[in-house]
Amino acid sequence: MTSASQPAPARPTSRDVARAAGVSQATVSLVLGDKWRGRVSEATAERVRSATQDLGYRPNLAARSLRLGRTRTALLVVPALTNEFFARVYTGAAAVAAEHGFGVVLYPSPDGTGPARDPFASARAALDGVIASSMAADALGALHGADLPLVMLDSDPADTGVAARVNLDIADGMRQVTDHLLALGHRRFIHLASAIDSWTFAVRARAVHDAVQGVPGAVVRTVPAALDVRAGREAAEHALAAAGPRPTAIICDDDILAAGACKAARRLGLRVPDDVSVTGFDDLALATAVEPELTTVRLPAEQVGERGMTALLAVLDGRPAEPGSLPVHLVVRGSSAPPPPRS
Repeated sequence: MTSASQPAPARPTSRDVARAAGVSQATVSLVLGDKWRGRVSEATAERVRSATQDLGYRPNLAARSLRLGRTRTALLVVPALTNEFFARVYTGAAAVAAEHGFGVVLYPSPDGTGPARDPFASARAALDGVIASSMAADALGALHGADLPLVMLDSDPADTGVAARVNLDIADGMRQVTDHLLALGHRRFIHLASAIDSWTFAVRARAVHDAVQGVPGAVVRTVPAALDVRAGREAAEHALAAAGPRPTAIICDDDILAAGACKAARRLGLRVPDDVSVTGFDDLALATAVEPELTTVRLPAEQVGERGMTALLAVLDGRPAEPGSLPVHLVVRGSSAPPPPRS
């Protein structure tokens, strides 16, 4: 015969902790809420912490949220998880959130790279704050007046109504790419630009044009394309096949467009980098999946998410967020080389 299964042990409560430590439940709440200093002794606080650990007690965050008026939940608004960059941003934000007993609700745009639809009408009451990519900024109109702190990622510093922002040094990344190609001897460029109307891509375009300005013989032509491989290929094909001297380098707004540019070169019988150099931006997994591997700019995506969540926590605690932009780094691989002779 098999014995009847034993019921699972009851989850320890704050009352159990109080009993084990020989204190009141109010004292337990003060210690676990880190509000005990000046109210109870260090020895008493240590007894509570030891009892908590011995019993394996975990606070009921839902009940605690009701008492504090907080849900301990942040909303992360991004364009799409089909883009590896934003999946990594979420990973970073969720890791910091978990360390502080917070959860992160992810809101990717149903339309891919387009602006997310308004998620706030039903969720507003269940949130403590919002972290949002500038590429999904159109979804944030309903947030005004909702009294929720907003942390923007990769967004225009001139915009108002933001509690904090976390920016990458995007302009410096584009300068690094362009300066690398100029040093190799390139002077005729295509800037294969994302057709998405957002601050981050406007910064990339300005940085490319600023970098070539004043360099004798250097010219750059901006060609917009939707943010996918096929659109990048078609736009690059037309640009490379246009009348006049052929560009020797294609500077792309991201690795996805760069993959399309590499396909365009092959379809036209051109070799990368012997006939035309191609550079990307982001350093996605795609950058090392193509052949030759892409010269690109590495963005610390997880760190963006970490910094965004840390900034929101600071705002909720009434502290200033950490200032300054996150640095980015050029990664030189096989897709860039000096231009062909007599080009």
